[in-house]
Amino acid sequence: MKTMQKLTIGAVSVAVVLGLGGCAGMSRQDQNTAAGAGIGAVGGAVLTGGSALGTVGGAAVGGIIGREVGK
Repeated sequence: MKTMQKLTIGAVSVAVVLGLGGCAGMSRQDQNTAAGAGIGAVGGAVLTGGSALGTVGGAAVGGIIGREVGK
């Protein structure tokens, strides 16, 4: 189980880093939304032990928070 959790966290982290590389043409609010979603996904995965539902839920909550911070 530990190996799967580390693999999930690593994969999500790489996806976040690569995804944020495409943020050059985005508005500041869009960048904050994307960053919040990425951070939320990692947090959700960690808190739920790599559960897909926890990862998606964390991404949704993080994206909403990032969007509100960007206003």
